[in-house]
Amino acid sequence: MKKKWFIIIGVIVVVGALAFVGTIAFRGNNKRSSALQTAHVVRRDIGSTVLATGIIKPMVGAEVKVGSRISGVVKRLRANIGDYVKAGQIIAELDDAELQARFNQNLAALAKAQADLNYARSFFERTQSLRQKELVSTQEADQAETSLKTAEAQLKQAEANLEYAKVQVSYTIICSPISGVIASVSTQEGETVSASLAAPTFVSIIDLRRLEVQIYVDETDIGKIRVGQQASFTVDTYPDSDFKGTVTAIYPKAVIQDNVVNYIVTAEITDSQAKTLRPEMTTNVTIYLETRKNVLAVPTNAITRERGDRYVTVMEGERQIQRRVKAGWKDNGFTEIISGLKEGETILVASTNQENIL
Repeated sequence: MKKKWFIIIGVIVVVGALAFVGTIAFRGNNKRSSALQTAHVVRRDIGSTVLATGIIKPMVGAEVKVGSRISGVVKRLRANIGDYVKAGQIIAELDDAELQARFNQNLAALAKAQADLNYARSFFERTQSLRQKELVSTQEADQAETSLKTAEAQLKQAEANLEYAKVQVSYTIICSPISGVIASVSTQEGETVSASLAAPTFVSIIDLRRLEVQIYVDETDIGKIRVGQQASFTVDTYPDSDFKGTVTAIYPKAVIQDNVVNYIVTAEITDSQAKTLRPEMTTNVTIYLETRKNVLAVPTNAITRERGDRYVTVMEGERQIQRRVKAGWKDNGFTEIISGLKEGETILVASTNQENIL
């Protein structure tokens, strides 16, 4: 009786082991069959983008530091940080008492020079009349002519001095050269500024309508960038807004940071979405490259790499042949095939994601 029970238990154990091994084998085969999928080489349009980071900067001429061309005491300052000013608007005034006094002196000197000229001209005309009657000598006539020319020169000099004094007085009124927002103020009312070596800066003005994005493009992508390409970018303060731009320039000199080589690409902001963008904002930029029409393409995960070369496994009947290919652009999970494959060929795709199958 005991022997019979041992036989029954042994049979149950053997059957269970066979069932377990069968289940494992079935799962392994099923996993291998789902891991290797086939696709076909077809033609499609391939677009490509370059992703990079950037910083918003003022364009050339959009940020101006306004200073004084003369020394003096700041009598009045009409600018505060954040104020909007128009081109030609007065933003500061210097004490002009001394310069106005010099202007008045030159104005008086001009009047005297004009009177001296009138006298010299009258004296010259009388001398010429008397010379014709031979009542004065030639030397006296020449002296009268010289006096007239000297008076004319002195009048011109007085006019120039007056014009110079007028210009100096005009420098006491400091106006904004551009329209924009006051970004910084470097002086206060009552301070004495000196313009002996360099023009002291009063305020900095930025035109927020003339901003651009400086994009740091990796050296592996810089060869794809062209002037005129379209770009879009986002900033952290407006995460739901996509701003538009156009590539305007590519800097020839590289920027190296932490042994990473980047090149600066500038993009003009063409659509600000009615938002206020400010300098030094960080941006995430997408540059859109041109689209390649009707090119051969395969799923990107069908391509493997070995020693720098790219290979695709091609199905020829029941045979699997590894073939070297030359790849081009990538777009949404597909890669352009420049050479190595023909349209309609069947290839293996190492993925369980059915959405990537052509």
